[in-house]
Amino acid sequence: MPTAAQLLGDYAANLKFDDIPAAVIKHAKHCMMDTVGAAVFGSQFPWSRMVAAYATAYGGAGKCSLIAMPGVHVQTPSAALANGVFAHAFELDCVGKANCGAHPGATLVPAILAGCEEVGADGKTAITAFVAGCEIITRIGAAACHSSEALGFHAPGLNGPYGAAVAAGRVFGLTGEQIGHAMGIAGSLSSGLLAFTKSQQGAMVKRLHLGRASEAGILAARLAAQGYTGPETVLEGKFGFLDVYCRNANPALLTAGLHKQWETLQTGMKRYSCHLYAHTPVVSLRELMAENGFQPSDVAKIVVEGTETLLSHHDIRAPREIAKAQYSVPFSVAIALHRDPEDPKSFDASAVDDAAIIETCRNVELKLKAGASPSARSTRITVRLKDGREFVRARDSFKGMPEEPLNIADVRCKFMRLAAGLGEAAAERLFERLENMDTEGRFSVA
Repeated sequence: MPTAAQLLGDYAANLKFDDIPAAVIKHAKHCMMDTVGAAVFGSQFPWSRMVAAYATAYGGAGKCSLIAMPGVHVQTPSAALANGVFAHAFELDCVGKANCGAHPGATLVPAILAGCEEVGADGKTAITAFVAGCEIITRIGAAACHSSEALGFHAPGLNGPYGAAVAAGRVFGLTGEQIGHAMGIAGSLSSGLLAFTKSQQGAMVKRLHLGRASEAGILAARLAAQGYTGPETVLEGKFGFLDVYCRNANPALLTAGLHKQWETLQTGMKRYSCHLYAHTPVVSLRELMAENGFQPSDVAKIVVEGTETLLSHHDIRAPREIAKAQYSVPFSVAIALHRDPEDPKSFDASAVDDAAIIETCRNVELKLKAGASPSARSTRITVRLKDGREFVRARDSFKGMPEEPLNIADVRCKFMRLAAGLGEAAAERLFERLENMDTEGRFSVA
């Protein structure tokens, strides 16, 4: 019997653009455009510039561009690394199916972009590679049952190299057997700890996890193309991914619905510059503010009820770095009470020193929601005012998730906001090119 890696490798190698439903192609393009926008915005931060400097110092002269850095070209692995960091630099990149712990955009698009720029591949190849990678990274994440993070691993750093290896392998024209080996190699390149959530400093390392995953995919695919091999049992076998990195796992989900259901459609796009788990309480809070007209000074306490993960991983009370503040549900809710959360600049470094935000953060209580949905996106928020009034709202989703997908106008609005630093005309041109990527003879953002 073929193993999961062998089955998934064959699937990726044989997937054709014309076999992908129009709705899946449309959604894949939206995710890819959203990722580039996030990378343009993310390229400005110190942690991104440090990695860009590393990439240019050690990446050598190459064919691959760094997003929003005109005239800079490096070798393929270095481009994947830097652009992956850019895309995940400010908590704006798209996220995979609920509870799969994958970030398809920031993991796959940098590897695809670098690969396409190296070999001159076209837009249809890029889209096909994204769909192949997304279908596989989502299934691997789902099979882990989101249990890796309970052990202290950052899930996208673990499942990311597999998806990036698949996507890069598809761009480079690897056979199914070679992609299977690339996945076997990728299994020894997984990394990423959640230590930053419990430390006083160093949260910027989180940004590195997605870049490293994308870079690892290039390495795995290129080695496999030369005949380098990896274990065929890397996913479900003894000492494989599910055995080593997961507390609970369901190996059947590795290939469930393959050829029949399109997990790419389950990829969602973020609305705010904070961790996904903070999105539903932030949406609920802003809706209650608009409907009832209360001001920040009117609020005595906010209670957010959700899953155990909300309490164990995201109850961060006094972050000293914005990267850690964005991972904190109480802090993100506090920012949303005092600032416009749709503006990424609301999450600037000044937030961690804002006395009003700090005080509100202290008055946000996290509680385990009775009968809580297994999805960490499901929350119930109670806002208690100083005059005794209470307002309650429960949400399982928000606009941008599969249940409420963004349309092209929404995607464009977010992209133009994030790419404003390029200038309106340049941002418009880039968006139009990406919108028509399936007609492009060479996929590139340069």
